[in-house]
Amino acid sequence: MSNNVGQVTNALRERQYIATDEIATVVFLATQLGKPLLAEGPAGVGKTELAKAWAKATGMPLIRLQCYEGLDESKALYEWEYAKQMLYTQLLRDKLSQILSEAETLSAAADRLAQEDDVFFSERFLLARPLLKAVTSDVPVVLLIDEIDRADAEFEAFLLEILSDFQVSVPELGTIQAKHQPFVLLTSNNTRELSEALKRRCLYLFVDYPSHEAELNIVRLRVPELNSKLASQAVEVVQNLRGLDLKKNPSVSETIDWAKALVLLNANTLDQTTLETTLTVLLKHESDVQKARRALMRAQGTDRDLPGGGSGKGRRNPFN
Repeated sequence: MSNNVGQVTNALRERQYIATDEIATVVFLATQLGKPLLAEGPAGVGKTELAKAWAKATGMPLIRLQCYEGLDESKALYEWEYAKQMLYTQLLRDKLSQILSEAETLSAAADRLAQEDDVFFSERFLLARPLLKAVTSDVPVVLLIDEIDRADAEFEAFLLEILSDFQVSVPELGTIQAKHQPFVLLTSNNTRELSEALKRRCLYLFVDYPSHEAELNIVRLRVPELNSKLASQAVEVVQNLRGLDLKKNPSVSETIDWAKALVLLNANTLDQTTLETTLTVLLKHESDVQKARRALMRAQGTDRDLPGGGSGKGRRNPFN
């Protein structure tokens, strides 16, 4: 599956993920070196999809930890099922009373009770969260730590033990070593700078918006029913939209959604009406929509032909 870079590329392509040579190389090295992979880049360029595609390609289960501000150990690693512990305490009340009745002093009773901690702080009461699930899994898994830049810096520090030694510490149980080393992929949208300590433990990959040719290949693969001429025109529009200094550039997934929308509308070319009525499939902020429409009007003032709207040599993209 990952004996060389070419096999990685083919495996991902079979799962409809077109990987650049750099992506395939870094994924190959991460699997061979047993290192976590940190993928940074704009939102919507395929970082999360890479983890999903690799999980499908390798047949490994995908365990996902979605990061957010305030994420802590109890949501990421584990927590104790206190309600279950209380239930067991009630059910075993008579037995506990018998044990404590043999103690002559309060201190002795406390010591006797402490000897039973292992009963109530054992794996039967442990509620595993994504990180612990990945470590204790009976089979190798793909662990996706998504949007790590949204979590607090303190959470990054907490992750270092897992990323370095693939183990976690539970005070009541001790250190739990991974049964199988997971393939760890962290994603970041570059909303804040990550710590050097975290970066040192990972192989680094920057994933940018694809080139025209690469994005066109993605559209052809994911929406094969769209005719090749219209697919090329659609990708050209998206590529030029990203040059308009928008609040949020259209992502690759939105390009795919737009391509599917054009198929549903039985569009043959990108005429003015089709462009204006489907812009919101690509753009999710009103200010961006208005900016795109103004660019379209400026283009119409000098050239009435839209992409694909005619065969003249003067035809140009409305967002150029």
